[in-house]
Parts: sequence; structure tokens; C-alpha cells
Amino acid sequence: MNPTTCTRYVALGDSQTEGVGDGDDISGLRGWADRLAERLARHEPGLRYANLAVRGRLAGQVRAEQLGPALALRPDLATVVAGVNDLLRPRFDADEVAGHLEAMFAALTAQGARVATLTFPDPARISPLARRLAPRVTALNDRVREAARRHGVVVADTAGRPVAADPRLWSPDRLHASPLGHDRIAAAVAHALEVPGSDAGWADPLPENVPAKPSVTAELRWAVSFLGPWLGRRLRGRSSGDGRTAKRPELLPVTAS
Repeated sequence: MNPTTCTRYVALGDSQTEGVGDGDDISGLRGWADRLAERLARHEPGLRYANLAVRGRLAGQVRAEQLGPALALRPDLATVVAGVNDLLRPRFDADEVAGHLEAMFAALTAQGARVATLTFPDPARISPLARRLAPRVTALNDRVREAARRHGVVVADTAGRPVAADPRLWSPDRLHASPLGHDRIAAAVAHALEVPGSDAGWADPLPENVPAKPSVTAELRWAVSFLGPWLGRRLRGRSSGDGRTAKRPELLPVTAS
């Protein structure tokens, strides 16, 4: 990727792109998209960056709420990452979700933007209780790759990489990346985009002393602390993103890290 052609970067997505798990709502969220913008700014000091992502959004909501504003900003680089919230819903339809993603790929690339996206790791390798979601993730990843191929979208293919399941890359809720995880995602996307100075090191395993797999007691504690509240919101028709708006809706200058 020639950094001199990237002066306007816009990120679309849900909580992962918003940066949940990397900072907090008091001190502010950083996240992989912010970290990617900082990497890009090392080579393009004039880079401006907007982040339209909002937690809890389904792929169709990202398309309905964020695509129009993104196109209006006329990015030369856009990232589109969504679908995890859909995976967790009882009536998940991989074709429907991929259709929303492909529509965003098509609209952004037709306007001249370079677009990048991600594949998702097997959730069963992160939490045994998420084993039933594995076929859904595989189906969505396959469709994301196919749609990306049709539109020339860059894919940071994190699925299947052993390091993706390392507990140190995940926050305690096991749904969002930790600060280290967000940094690895940013590095993966930078490498896929061929940003100068990036390499495949993002996929390297972390140092030894990998934490032990969660015990049954730890799994139950996680279910009570995180899964229970999430299910409660679903039953009430609520979302963690209710009442929230994008943290960075306008293109603003970026300070290189």
C-alpha cells in the first residue's frame, strides 16, 4: 500500500472497531482501528481518520447507519468489520449477513476506496461454551472471503491462527479483544494492506507460560458475569449500543504512535 494515497481513513463496524476492551468509557476507547490509523500516520502525517463504529450493531444496522456517512466522507481507505453480533442471534443467516457486508464492499470500492476486512477466529478455542457457534463462524468467514474476492477487498485472515485463541489477546468477557489483542489486529490489517514496516509478526505466538484453560468454575463465573447480562439484554430487546453514537464521526487529524 502506498501511504501517500491514504489521507482519509474511515472505519465502519461494531464494538470491536469502536475499541471495546482497549480502554474504557471514562478514559476513552482506543481499539485496533485507532491503532491502525496511528500506524498509517507514521507514513502520512496528513492522515485524517473517522470511526463510525457503534457497539451492539448488527451487520444490517452498520450498513443502514454507517455506509451513507462513510461515503459522504469520501475515504480512500475504509475498514468494514461486522457480523459477530449476528452470529450470537438465534436466527443467524450467513448469507444475509454476508450480503450486507458485500453491499458495503461494493459501494465503497465503487467510489474508489480501498477496503479491508477481517475473518473471525473459532470461538470454541476461546470459550468451550461457544462451541455451537463454530459452524456459523466458518460459514461467515467463507462468505466474507468470497465477497472480498469479488470486489478486490483486502482480507486480514486471522481465522485459524493459533495465537488468535490465546487468552491474553482477549478481555475477560471473551467477546472483545484486550489491548494486546487490538494491537495484534491492527498489525494484521496493516500487514494485509502492505503498510511499510509491517510484517507477519502479528501471527507469532506469545511467549510461553500460556494461561491454563478455564476451569468449570471459571466458565460458570464467566457465564454469570458476562453471558447472563448479555442474554438479559436480548430478552428485553435491548442492546449495549442503545443511545450511543459514533465516537469519531468526522475526519480528524491523527498523531502517529
